[in-house]
Amino acid sequence: MTRSVLVGLDLGQHEFRESLDELALLAKSAGAQVVACFASRRRSPDAALYIGSGKAEEIRAYCEAEEAELVIFNHSLSPAQQRNLENALQVRVLDRTALILDIFAIRAQSFEGKLQVELAQLQYMASRLVRSRADLTGQQGGIGMRGPGETQLETDRRLIGVKVKQLRARLDKLQKQRQTQRRQRERRGQFTVAIVGYTNAGKSTLFNAITNDKAYAADQLFATLDTTTRRVYLGPRRDMALSDTVGFIRDLSHSLVEAFKATLESAVQADVLLHVVDAGSPTRHTQIEEVNKVLAEIGAQEVPQVLVWNKIDTCERPPEVERGEDGRLLSVAVSARFGLGLAELRACLGELAGQFYAPTRDPGQDEDLSAW
Repeated sequence: MTRSVLVGLDLGQHEFRESLDELALLAKSAGAQVVACFASRRRSPDAALYIGSGKAEEIRAYCEAEEAELVIFNHSLSPAQQRNLENALQVRVLDRTALILDIFAIRAQSFEGKLQVELAQLQYMASRLVRSRADLTGQQGGIGMRGPGETQLETDRRLIGVKVKQLRARLDKLQKQRQTQRRQRERRGQFTVAIVGYTNAGKSTLFNAITNDKAYAADQLFATLDTTTRRVYLGPRRDMALSDTVGFIRDLSHSLVEAFKATLESAVQADVLLHVVDAGSPTRHTQIEEVNKVLAEIGAQEVPQVLVWNKIDTCERPPEVERGEDGRLLSVAVSARFGLGLAELRACLGELAGQFYAPTRDPGQDEDLSAW
């Protein structure tokens, strides 16, 4: 395991300590051994080193003494800041985005998921290409210095551009296939539900509990990267297509959201979103805000939501269904791991499916179940 040091800069933001704890979980998910965490406070980041020269020297001395190999920042660093920090600290430096990308690369299983991760990695890498050699073969004067007209840096950028174009073309093809499948469901009048939520809120565990499936679920960040869809029978003439999606996290960069936009289309096209929340998390309300922020970014803010308060076994909350004054379903409290409240949740989903099918189904056909 890579001996790693975490660094966070407190700029007065809300829940700074919780954000650092989350960074530690991300680091461990990537296979790092966290040996220290440095936190400092500033009014604004240093333009060159983000944390300032004094703190950088302190971290460099610690890394040298403790043989730390990697420094991970709880922020997005500019390419120049990352280069300056690596020169100052004399170890590899990663920012939060690069760390999440590394976890994505580990977790991606499907062909499409791997393509999306590779695309995001190349886009991230393209902004960090630098002229690192003096003997590049660009056009310049002097004996032995006249090259073919393209520097190595330009060659790297061109090759990355070609690869990005190829990946986008392949992802567009997969997206069209998914759109065809979605149109088929629409022609059948299929009721669709997507599970969304903060990473490690228990989405895949809930998905498995509802569908009796065996999708990968683990107590770790970003255990699921690939969308899985299953058909679930809820009663006569009441079924649904249920999709499990990638989890969200705070400060998720725009490039990462853009790369996984195709995967998240199931949330945009759903009739209802099950927004899963870790009921025992002290930052649950912030997590709800972060999820809604990403949903707005992908255009899913208008899709009706039902909050699912999961992991009620960790906070001694009873299974219950909450409704508004108009009778509209607002939330359901469950424990997907222990099966608490799942009967109530299935009943609520059956109710929503009934509302969806009511205007279009002929009640006289309810006895014919051969199609289901």
